[in-house]
Amino acid sequence: MIAAELVGARRFELKEIPLRDPSAGEVQVRVKSVGICGSDLHYYFEGGIGDTSCIFPMVLGHEPSGEVVKVGSGVSGWSTGDRAILEPALYCYHCEYCMAGKHNVCEHLRFLSTPTDPGFFREYVNLPLTNVIPLPKEMSFEAGTLAEPLAVVMHSMKFADPRPGESVAVFGAGPIGLLTLSVLRLSAVGRIFVVEPVAHRRELALRLGADVVIDPKAEDVVQMIRQGTRNQGVDLTIDCAAKGGSMNHSLFATRNAGRVVYTGIPSEMVVPMEFHEMRRKELSIFNVRRSNHETDVAIRLLVEHPQRFLPILTHQRPVDKIAAAFDMLEHYDDGAAKVTIQMSR
Repeated sequence: MIAAELVGARRFELKEIPLRDPSAGEVQVRVKSVGICGSDLHYYFEGGIGDTSCIFPMVLGHEPSGEVVKVGSGVSGWSTGDRAILEPALYCYHCEYCMAGKHNVCEHLRFLSTPTDPGFFREYVNLPLTNVIPLPKEMSFEAGTLAEPLAVVMHSMKFADPRPGESVAVFGAGPIGLLTLSVLRLSAVGRIFVVEPVAHRRELALRLGADVVIDPKAEDVVQMIRQGTRNQGVDLTIDCAAKGGSMNHSLFATRNAGRVVYTGIPSEMVVPMEFHEMRRKELSIFNVRRSNHETDVAIRLLVEHPQRFLPILTHQRPVDKIAAAFDMLEHYDDGAAKVTIQMSR
């Protein structure tokens, strides 16, 4: 089978790699569509994320959907041709964290698309039965790629705890920021401010329900948010960017006793934080580690509210154009928001 291997920073190569039959309890899936995630961009452009460096060659991609090809012994309920959403996280189910239901911080967690664990920019994959979820008939393979990032957003909402009428700031209108905005709008919060330097992404944020969009390159972000909240700051801030000073801007933009959630992943190993700002305000600070069994609710939202989420899907590219797709996202060309890679027809 063909896989798009990352063989160095900014270097993909299409290679033929072996394909084994599914083992007992596994399902073999032909990968159809895979979304490009922000973490994929970190690996491609920077050679790692924070303290995690690439080990080349590696296969990226962890937002997949596909079609069942074979099943291993002991597997029931799946047949050739069934459509599926594919979960990238492999848990041990036996450590103290798994036993406590905190699978996303499993002591032995493996996440397909990180160093040593190949992701889904390949034609076929064998997965444990528990990692294969039915793709509803109403959803395309492309729409199915949104299940994983939307599950991350739904996990972030457990910390954000958005309440009716509250004011909210969202930093970043990339795919995670736009999905966050859409979920917030469904939760009946009040005024939503979105901070984003790219013009077409600000426009998309307005289409999806933002009340105010702010260009951080042209305006004082904190001043604009405070002016729009009677000089108090917002009740809740969700930073989906973690770049350009947003992690500290989030602290200054939030009111006393407010909540700040960091969903974005910074590139830096160490990020200086304005500790005394959050200390004086007694802010509640949270960070998000992927998702923890929120995929089912994410799929339900995609089926029930497609107009809220599907507009972020702006481009599809075949796997032999994968490098060009990544480069397009680097430069925000052609109005790109969410770009998916088509692995097979």
